[in-house]
Amino acid sequence: MNDETQTEEPIVMQDITWRDYYNLCKPKVVMLIVFTAVVGMFLAVPGMVPLEPFIFGTLGIGLAAGSAAAINQVVDQRIDAKMARTRNRPLPTGHMDNKRALIFAFAIGILAMIILVVFVNELTAILTFISLIGYAVVYTMYLKYATPQNIVIGGAAGAAPPVLGWTAITGDINAHSLLLFLIIFAWTPPHFWALAIHRHKEYAKVDVPMLPVTHGLEFTRLQILLYTIILIVVTILPFVTLMSGVFYLAGAIALGLGFLYYSLEVKKAEDETMPIKTFGYSIFYLMALFAFLLIDHYIPQ
Repeated sequence: MNDETQTEEPIVMQDITWRDYYNLCKPKVVMLIVFTAVVGMFLAVPGMVPLEPFIFGTLGIGLAAGSAAAINQVVDQRIDAKMARTRNRPLPTGHMDNKRALIFAFAIGILAMIILVVFVNELTAILTFISLIGYAVVYTMYLKYATPQNIVIGGAAGAAPPVLGWTAITGDINAHSLLLFLIIFAWTPPHFWALAIHRHKEYAKVDVPMLPVTHGLEFTRLQILLYTIILIVVTILPFVTLMSGVFYLAGAIALGLGFLYYSLEVKKAEDETMPIKTFGYSIFYLMALFAFLLIDHYIPQ
């Protein structure tokens, strides 16, 4: 396959720094993953979490997420080089070659599995490995190019961290941990489709069948609104099931109304900057929602 992008430029090996390896892991994404996993850990027990599984669980889940992100960048470097949002990543710029990126990805992935098996538990290791494969292989190599529902189906891998955090502490899967999974699963489509609308011309250019490319902007705007409504309903479930209290409910409703406002503005299509603003709000939304879950957990009911 011919590639007329920056990936064909000579790679200057001496320019590789720790920052290239760091950026290969998509640190902002990994931080959000780790945060939701850590909240899952705290919600799994009534008091403070045991120190050893907390430390090693966080480390193992974080390393696995970084490994999946690095593999994703190796696979996607052709399209990354053609998109403004991703063209400055280590591989498209020629700061790193595939061999080193893959060695690094496999090394931290294997290290993650060893840490989870030895210091946490086998169930967490198995679920983390499945999530890694789900994102790095199933989504990145197949779903992303196979269907405009790629982000919906592939969202299961991204929704796993709270469950991984929960199992790291308890050693089993609880119905409440699956509620946390469901929240992120419902959050992912409106979160990513907002970005996809903002970058729809670039996705069309690289032949990635994101929903705005295959079904148009108006249809995608409607889907964002509908999924936002679903998300608001789903986020009430922790209160309904007595997992969380009134403090969380108030926060969830307030944040949900904010998301609904942004979704309605996207649907109006009067402001071209609204999709990327909605994308930014969605990140704040998820962090704040899980922060409400965490704080509420320690408020006497």
